[in-house]
Amino acid sequence: MRGTTRYRAGVDDDTRLPPVAVPPGVEDDLRRAGLRLTAPRRRVLAALARRGHATPEEVAGEVSGDGGGRLPASTIYRNLESLASAGVVRHSHLDHGAPSYHLAEHGDHLHLVCRGCGTVLEADPALAADLAAGLRALHGFAADVTHMAIHGHCERCLPRP
Repeated sequence: MRGTTRYRAGVDDDTRLPPVAVPPGVEDDLRRAGLRLTAPRRRVLAALARRGHATPEEVAGEVSGDGGGRLPASTIYRNLESLASAGVVRHSHLDHGAPSYHLAEHGDHLHLVCRGCGTVLEADPALAADLAAGLRALHGFAADVTHMAIHGHCERCLPRP
């Protein structure tokens, strides 16, 4: 994997765990934020890499099956918060529940959340450019639409007339 640092998903000397790729620049981003790439952070990053998007509870479930030791929920929450503060992961509130996290390298996108079946689709944030421009023009509000959730119905659940 070119341009990617390799690390173990668990404790540094735990050879039972397969190597997992760290997105380029993650260790530098953490250092700039005064953080280290600790074993728990590595496991949380690996869980997000495998899941794509995940709530803290889903990260906990993923980490519990990675072959490493148990990580308390408080450790997972603290690590997600510190990784987000360092710009390594991002989060979005898809509903009224826990936030959903993903690796920052996944890029900016809108979340289209189906109220019928719960499916979450991704869309280019450029689709919301007119909305952002309208909010700016009418209200002087500079909207950040790079990672927002829009609720509605997917094609399959769309109410028929």
